[in-house]
Amino acid sequence: MALSLRKKKGPTKFQQASDGSMTLIEHVRELRNRLFFASLGIVAGLIVGFILSERVFDLLAEPYCGLDTSWTLGKVGQGQCNWLILGVADQLILKLKIALWLGLIVGAPVWLYQLWAFIAPGLHRHERKWAYVFVAIAAPLFIGGATLAFFVIKHSLEFIMTAGVLGQTTQLEITSYTGFVTSMIMIFGAAFEFPLVLLMLNFTGVVSAPRLLSWWRTVIFLSFAFAAIATPDPGPFGMTLLAACLTLLYFIAVGVAFLNDKRKGRGTEIYAGLDDDEISELPEERVPVGASDPIDGPTAIDAPTPVERPRPIERKFDDMT
Repeated sequence: MALSLRKKKGPTKFQQASDGSMTLIEHVRELRNRLFFASLGIVAGLIVGFILSERVFDLLAEPYCGLDTSWTLGKVGQGQCNWLILGVADQLILKLKIALWLGLIVGAPVWLYQLWAFIAPGLHRHERKWAYVFVAIAAPLFIGGATLAFFVIKHSLEFIMTAGVLGQTTQLEITSYTGFVTSMIMIFGAAFEFPLVLLMLNFTGVVSAPRLLSWWRTVIFLSFAFAAIATPDPGPFGMTLLAACLTLLYFIAVGVAFLNDKRKGRGTEIYAGLDDDEISELPEERVPVGASDPIDGPTAIDAPTPVERPRPIERKFDDMT
């Protein structure tokens, strides 16, 4: 009999969490380990972000420093780009904020993986597959929205600064400006995730593609209303561009929904062409009624057996008591 020197491996933590064999204490211990490694990834990204914070600020300041009136000598590249600093520690706090944002972005592969590794065992295989697809689509959409926001800021800042009473640009407070830029980036990036919500409703079978298309008037109105309220840009350029992009993404999502319905064969059911309030036509089937089968007479029932008289307990307990 051959002896195997290889040690038999037991089930992995993923398999234990999937089949429910992992105890509550093991779940808590795994959550602690996941949070620890996620924190290490964020701290490593924070260090990298602190090193690159000045270059990132130069990138964020490009729309403002691209104006001639923002420089000391009134010409881009001549003198120094003027900023207004009100607090003593504003520059340091701003550098730490930028480092934290970069830390979350740079460390995203680590903490997102730890989060997914903790949640994935509770999902079915097809749910994990669709989660991969939607995450792969959500990241480019957010990057596209952030890029569009930077383009909007760059082209609308001059209008905002020169359309006032003085008719000329003024010095901007550094923390307010960075807050304005980051808010625009976050709003545009989050708004570009709107078609994913529609596709999730369609892929899960909640809403069909024709129903999504029937909402086009409401979607266009809500897109302009959201763009007018959410964007901190008071100029018409950013609001109109965001609403137009949301409308375009809506129609693209509807087109993908039509392809998905065609792939799954939706709309070919027997009652698919009927309206919700319309009565369906039921075919009339006439079956001749013949004589019924004869029914047998009742049979006699045996008498019940007598029940034995219970024995006295005599102050003792039985098995149940």
